Amino acid sequence: MKDKSAERGTRTGFTTGACAAAAARAAVLGLAGGQVPGEIDSLLPNGTRVRFDVHDGRCEGERAHAMVIKFAGDDPDCTDGAHLTVDLRLLPGQAGTVTYVAGDGVGTVTMKGLGLEVGGPAINPVPRRNIADNLREAAPRLLLEHGIEVTISVPDGQVMARKTTNARLGILGGISILGTTGIVKPYSTAAWRASVVQGVQVAATAGHKLVALTTGGRTETFAMATLRAERPELPSACFVQMGDFLRYALDEAAAQGIALVVLAVMVGKLTKIAQGETITHANRSEVDTDLVAEIARRIGATPEDCAAIAAAETARFGAELMVERGLGDAFHHALAQAAIDTLSAPDRYGRAFQLRVIVTDFEGKQVADVLSPPGLPQAGPAAGRTSIDHILDID
Repeated sequence: MKDKSAERGTRTGFTTGACAAAAARAAVLGLAGGQVPGEIDSLLPNGTRVRFDVHDGRCEGERAHAMVIKFAGDDPDCTDGAHLTVDLRLLPGQAGTVTYVAGDGVGTVTMKGLGLEVGGPAINPVPRRNIADNLREAAPRLLLEHGIEVTISVPDGQVMARKTTNARLGILGGISILGTTGIVKPYSTAAWRASVVQGVQVAATAGHKLVALTTGGRTETFAMATLRAERPELPSACFVQMGDFLRYALDEAAAQGIALVVLAVMVGKLTKIAQGETITHANRSEVDTDLVAEIARRIGATPEDCAAIAAAETARFGAELMVERGLGDAFHHALAQAAIDTLSAPDRYGRAFQLRVIVTDFEGKQVADVLSPPGLPQAGPAAGRTSIDHILDID
């Protein structure tokens, strides 16, 4: 339910998974007792309980129906206001079984790499467990004798999905049912982080042993043109818009044993990577223009130019000045090599994967292409497969 007392801008909300679990709990009470309640105290994955209003509750024989309207708090979420709708069907004699079906507006998994069965519903593991826990807690006697089929639907889910990266991840036909704690924090970036990790997981299953990490639309267009000129068969699944979340992307690449990581970047983000930042948002850290000046000094820039670069506010100033001086190629190459050296340090990623850094200017022209030695996956910082459900709180 909405927290009406909280100041706007700070209100938390609830994940699609938590809302689906609340609707399922209400519906199973209808199966067990003949009436779907108008509100329900539902168990969240984080162990807390929250009261939800229930709409459109009805039951007849071996079927029950309930709906919960998602409230996303003050998070800018395309699923805010979505009608998380659950239809339950009794499975006589299949004691304790809980199965899941994608109804209208819920996606179907079509690619490996998400930890979900290909051809099955895009309902993530934590929401599945949370729904099952609520069913068994609310109607234990019913589950001792029978199983339950859970169909989740989201009207207009296909439209909502267009605002997500689902299609790139091979989730077609609607949204995913997600969430790790059940709570959506206001203005969180968790959903984007989640899509980055999932994107790398899908890339790992594409069969090309490569993931190209880009910072946005321009660098992705550049990366696709560059890499497909060399390897036309590369699918879109190999290209992941990581935004500012380099650390999450690289951690997952190491965990998945991906052999080659390509970073397609522009000078500002490249400088932040070279200076050791792996969350590159402007609000998290400033560009170290002293580093830019040092790179310029190494390639032969004058002391006056180096001083001007150090005093500037942006890395772009230094890059453009070096281009004017005829040192642009050397500068971008040296800066890309510095980024590789930083990421390949023993206390970072070592040789967990091979790194290739391709750099574009603001007109989309390639200005550097630097490759590290081949990786040695066993030397990487991560071991085993990272599970998105354990590291991210998503909607």
